[in-house]
Amino acid sequence: MSEATNYWRPAGFAAALVLAAGLGFVIARWSAPGAAAPDAAVAPAAAPNAAPDEIKVDASHLAVVGIVTAPAALGNLTTEVLAPATVTAAPNGEAVVTAHAAGTIVRLFKQLGDPVRVGDALALVESRDAAAMTADQAIAESKAALARSALAREQDLYNQRVTPRQDLERAQAELAVAEAEATRAKEAAAAAHVTSDGRISVTSPLAGKIVSATAALGTFVQPESELFRIADSNFIQIEAAVTTMDAQRVAIGDSATITTSSGEKFAAAVRSVSPVVSEQTRAATIVLSLVGAHEPLSPGQIVQANITPKASAPPGIVVPEDAVQNVGGRSVVFVRTADGFKVRPVVVGSRSAGRVAIVSGLNAGETIATANAFFLKAELGKGAGEDE
Repeated sequence: MSEATNYWRPAGFAAALVLAAGLGFVIARWSAPGAAAPDAAVAPAAAPNAAPDEIKVDASHLAVVGIVTAPAALGNLTTEVLAPATVTAAPNGEAVVTAHAAGTIVRLFKQLGDPVRVGDALALVESRDAAAMTADQAIAESKAALARSALAREQDLYNQRVTPRQDLERAQAELAVAEAEATRAKEAAAAAHVTSDGRISVTSPLAGKIVSATAALGTFVQPESELFRIADSNFIQIEAAVTTMDAQRVAIGDSATITTSSGEKFAAAVRSVSPVVSEQTRAATIVLSLVGAHEPLSPGQIVQANITPKASAPPGIVVPEDAVQNVGGRSVVFVRTADGFKVRPVVVGSRSAGRVAIVSGLNAGETIATANAFFLKAELGKGAGEDE
């Protein structure tokens, strides 16, 4: 037993010595200066320089790149009706000009785009009907003159008690018939604009501009043939095509805004709402009239109508979708300053028909870049790169 004990005692001492050496090695590794390296490896990198929030842009540069600015306006995407529209001539602002008689065009005085006044001669038509009208008028006037002489003679004879009263009354009746025929022939010639030399003068019934001209020298035309179309830009209306559901929300008198392709805006009001839906487009027509003084629009011009029904109250800011840009993961708009633009973070809401509702971050009336704002975003990124 004592021999076994003497054998295991040196072995246990050796094992304890090995274990102590191992623990010492581990403790030395933990406490060595290189142990801080893993912490340094995962340390966060230094934050990059923050992007600038202002851009200095010369006013002349805006026009070159097509940047458009406009005040932020109140609106409501859920209630406003946005629709394409066309400028058309009002019923009292457009006239179709015809020749009033069949014939050949021998002269042209006006052409497409020319301004005209009421009564201006546009063309001259050589017509058999006009010649016949001139002859009828001459014959009727001759008969009237003859009847006038016969009545004067009968009046003298009756005063001398040579002829009975019946002859005088007969002469009076014949004169009345002759004068009526002369008046008819004269008015017929005047209605056809017959000239003294037996031609048809094609004249303008209103002042405006010639917007359509199909007349050509030597062309034979019929009385119902359209030769010219004249429109007065002071008498126009806007026809907007809306869906059936939107048409039910719009009422006469509702306010609207007309926007041209160049960004000009005009105040308007709903004049009528068509109850009939087009079979081809499945859209209803809303007619709007411009309100107040305005620069004249041209018939045929394509515009955009933004109609606000009276039942809706504008609760927020609505801007064009192009005005909102994404910079650094944030939605921003570019607010106009004295010498450029300032980046303004905003919170956006719903989007509809190319417009965005701004929930917060922008006030009504502040001027912002509404078109081609991505140029400012690119300029902002360029400035951030230079700072780095």
